[in-house]
Amino acid sequence: MSYEKVLQAKSVIVGTKQTVRALKNNLIQEVVISKDADRTLTAKIEMNARDLGVPITYVDSMQMLGKACGIDVGAAAVAIKK
Repeated sequence: MSYEKVLQAKSVIVGTKQTVRALKNNLIQEVVISKDADRTLTAKIEMNARDLGVPITYVDSMQMLGKACGIDVGAAAVAIKK
């Protein structure tokens, strides 16, 4: 389901640093985080998203999330832009 959201999104931001920056700039409507990503990478995203009231969706696979974004490597986090 969440992979489909990423596939259908008009614009996404891939990666942890870019996602945190976009969250702080209030550009994000939803964050998708992979459950198999390193917790140290995703903790800052989760904290910022919760503080700003941005919904967080979890998916099982970094590899599948990366594929949904059109990249050949896994993605720990993806932000769907407003």
